Amino acid sequence: MAGLRKKQRIHLVIIAGCLLAVASALVIYAARDAFEFFRSPSDIAADPPRENERFRLGGLVKEGSWEPGDEHRFVITDLDADFPVVFRGIVPDLFREGQGTIVTGVIEDGVFVATDVLAKHDEEYMPKEVADALKERGVFKPDAAE
Repeated sequence: MAGLRKKQRIHLVIIAGCLLAVASALVIYAARDAFEFFRSPSDIAADPPRENERFRLGGLVKEGSWEPGDEHRFVITDLDADFPVVFRGIVPDLFREGQGTIVTGVIEDGVFVATDVLAKHDEEYMPKEVADALKERGVFKPDAAE
């Protein structure tokens, strides 16, 4: 009788472990599109994202590239690579050429279509992801960041 109870407990533990594994896998699978990873233009050139993958692109707004209007067009650069961006909407007041920015969206036909634009919040700030990407490239300017 004691052996039968021990087997039943082992079976219950195994079943519970399998159910936990399946539940964890389903949660991770369902949430995969909720994660927005940060990339620089050089990261995109080295390892292009999958089709319709939503992510954050960050770098500096290239000097002379911003075409304001109902549809803002500009280029984000990490000084090694550039990537064109289009944004339909109102850019933040502090959005400027030569400043750090992060845009969220997807790539369509070779252009990053942004749904959100984040800009620096004062003269000394650069988004951490942008500063880190520039440091990796060896082009970080400490006086341009927090």
